[in-house]
Amino acid sequence: MKPGLTLAVLLACAAPAAAQERTGRDIARADCGACHAVGRFDRSKQRAAPPFRALGERYDVEGLAEALAEGISVGHPQMPEFAYPPDQIDKLIAYLKSLQPLRPVVKSQQRPS
Repeated sequence: MKPGLTLAVLLACAAPAAAQERTGRDIARADCGACHAVGRFDRSKQRAAPPFRALGERYDVEGLAEALAEGISVGHPQMPEFAYPPDQIDKLIAYLKSLQPLRPVVKSQQRPS
């Protein structure tokens, strides 16, 4: 494949993903930003509200889709219950995944026999 064509294909694939992430970021800012840190470097305004960039340490981010559809709620009264339609869930999950740090692949160190 020619380099120019390869770049065009990559850009065509990346554009929809970037648009989903931007919309997901907008949803997060509007609905969650009053308490949670929703960006890469900001701090949560509420101490008990985990930063979105660290959600992958506690949860399977993809697995949050079901909770977002059914109405995510927690055991404290300060957090309102949110339920989202599928298209918004996809966008919010895409944004949350974009925030998670990349984890290095750890290869097992086996000794040759």
